[in-house]
Order: sequence, then structure tokens, then C-alpha cells
Amino acid sequence: MPPAADIGTMYRITPGGALRGAIDVPPDKSISHRAMMFGAVADGTSRIWNFLESEDCQATRDAVSALGATVERIGPGDYAVTGASLQAPGRPIDCGNAGTGMRLLAGLLAGQGVDATLVGDESLMQRPMRRIADPLGRMGADVQTAKTGCPPLVIGAGATLRPTVHQLEVASAQVKSALLLAALGTSGLTKVTEPARSRDHTERLLPAFGVSLTVENLTIRLRGPQGLKACDVRVPADPSSAAFFVVAATLCPGSDLTIRNVGMNPTRIGFLDVLEAMGADIARGPLSHVGNEPVCDLRVRCAALKGIDVPSTWVARTIDEFPILFIAAAGAAGMTRVRGARELRVKETDRLAAMAAGLKTLGIRTALYDDGIDIDGGEFGAGTVTSAGDHRIAMSFAAAGAVASGPVAVLDTANVATSFPGFSRLARDVGWRVEDV
Repeated sequence: MPPAADIGTMYRITPGGALRGAIDVPPDKSISHRAMMFGAVADGTSRIWNFLESEDCQATRDAVSALGATVERIGPGDYAVTGASLQAPGRPIDCGNAGTGMRLLAGLLAGQGVDATLVGDESLMQRPMRRIADPLGRMGADVQTAKTGCPPLVIGAGATLRPTVHQLEVASAQVKSALLLAALGTSGLTKVTEPARSRDHTERLLPAFGVSLTVENLTIRLRGPQGLKACDVRVPADPSSAAFFVVAATLCPGSDLTIRNVGMNPTRIGFLDVLEAMGADIARGPLSHVGNEPVCDLRVRCAALKGIDVPSTWVARTIDEFPILFIAAAGAAGMTRVRGARELRVKETDRLAAMAAGLKTLGIRTALYDDGIDIDGGEFGAGTVTSAGDHRIAMSFAAAGAVASGPVAVLDTANVATSFPGFSRLARDVGWRVEDV
């Protein structure tokens, strides 16, 4: 059985203690979603090793099962997925908290011509979906949202999709991937161009499943129709999950922590560039590969940080790590400025507003902007903050608590199970004093 979620609905963090040892963080969430979906429509049986058994990814696993794929759990993180011609499920598909799951499924189902309704938890039902529905509609797909532009997403069968040239206004791996998956069901050449490079797991993984596409600078070209062929996938450790331990070890005096086999996909490690520019002591081990993804060990030791202006060109490949980077900025000397990050407003919560509110509670001065934030580094005070139902905010403020002047409580932490089951247990294993309450 998958590991149990951490017990309790809040964290109590006691400051002090160094982070020491060598650990493995959970498998990559983005790749786990994609491997399960691609296996579900591939010809044959795919084997997925090190699949992330978090709530988000298990929602995707259950979704493809409901659509007709055969999913067998061989052991922890080990799955055999036999593809099928997907069928209308006869009931709404619950994507849980997974925006990636919902948006990629919408593109996949549109391309496969399957009737389905996609719903999610309270948070996901408030997230914008016209960014998916509108470009899919321009391809001829029948994809409807609620009047608010939020879920449910209703995908209708029978539409004839046409190849389309897409010029995305915002760099988004979810939108890009949905369009590429829909393009598999068209007759002709689809082109997708981004304003900046977003994570490229879809472009890396589709060829492993036998799909022909080309990538040139910021443009991806895919000529449909194409089918997928089964393959074996090994999922590396998630750099987004590693980021919480990297920052905590950087801030906590005396820390010396190794995180093994972390994914080093260039579109995912902007947070390392930010931290190293701030003065972090992060040693990257020799590169190897897990499947088609580069990995290495990271050795992190405590270091004094300084504030920086984060280059706008780093934002797209750092977007999910900004909550924990805001904690690093708050613990640095001087001012850190971030702009061009309006996408943080439409994540699981408004991450700019929620992080600013929590930092203020802990005594850190900030200035909030529509697309960014200024953070004036200082000393964290004791206090109680809320995650606002967001897993990344919950784990970020746990890092703040490790170096605060007194205990910090983080409310609403059950959501951490969506991406990092066992977070608090692993934290305690290396000396990070996080207690489940």
C-alpha cells in the first residue's frame, strides 16, 4: 500500500538543529502524471518505476483507470499500465488538487475524442481553465468551462480537431502539453511557441513513447495523427521537493545535507541558480541519467545569503519554487526583488498574497506587486501562519520555523500529501524539528 499521509492537520516547528545526513526526496510529480497518462493510451504495456504515490498522482492513476486503461500496482511506486482506446467514464473524473492532471487530461481527451467531465477539490474548482479551453477550442475541440472560466471542464466527443499555430502569451508547461496531446489526434502540423522556455518533460517523454516531434528554440512542432507505443519509464527525484530541504539546510547553522538523484532538467532548476546567486553553498555531483532526464546528488551546507534582483528570464523555470525561495530571501541580508511572476496568483492559491501575509506575521517586511514582491531580509519571529490550502506554502513556512526566534505553527497542512507524502517524517530524520499536530 502507498505510505500513509502525515498525521495531523498542522505543523509545529521548533527552531534550532542542523540538517545532516543523506536522503531521497519523492519522485517527480510532473513526470509521474505524464508517464501514467501516456501509458494509458500507448499500444502495449508500459512499466513505470518510482511513480509518485501522492494524492495528486493517484488521482491521475484513478482517472486513466476510469477511462479504460488497465493499471496494475506491482509494488511501491511500481506500476504496469496497459493502454486502451479511452472510453467515456460515465461519471465525472475527480482530479483532486492536480491542476496538471486536469489540464493535461483535457488535451488528451480532446485529442482522443472522448466525452468526459473533469472536476476537482475546492481549490482546483477555483482555478482558471479558459487558458486550456480557449486554445483547444481554436483547434476545433468541444471544451466547456463554468461561466467563471473555472471547472468543471466538460469535453465533448465527435469534434474534428485541426492542426493550429499557437503563440502562447504565458510560458506554461500545462497549456503547451495539453495542446501537444490534442495535436496527436489532428491531421497535419501543429506548432506551439512559448514566450519563454517552460518545463519540457512532455517533449522529452513523448519521443520515448514513439512520438515524432521537433523542438527548435521556443517552438515545438508535432504532426498528427500519431499513436503512442508502450515503453518503460523511471522517474527521478523531484527537484521541487528537494528545494525545501536545500533552503532549510542553507539557513540552518551547521547543516551538511546530501539529497540523492535529484532531477537536473534545465527547465526545472532555476531555483538553484537563484540560490547560488544569493550565495548558497550547493555542490552538484556528477551528472547521470534516469531515463531521458539528467540527475545528480546535491550537497548543501549552511551559508549566509544576500538579497538579489531575480532576473525575469529565470522566472518560468523557477515558478513552483518561489514560495520556498521567498523564505530564503527573508533569511538573506538585504532586499530581494521578483517581477514577472504573475502566474503565482493562479496556483493552488494566490501564492504572492499568501506568502506576503505569512511573512508579515513572522515579522518580515514585504512590498507586494501585481506580478511580484520585494522582500527585506531579517529575522523570523515566532507566530502562527496558514498554508491557505497550499502544499508548497505549508512546507515553505516549515523552513522559516527552523530558524525563527521561537516556535512557528503552520495551519492546514493535510494538503502536503498532494505532492510530498511523508514530508514531516523525512524532515525529522535529518534534524528538522517539524511536529505533526
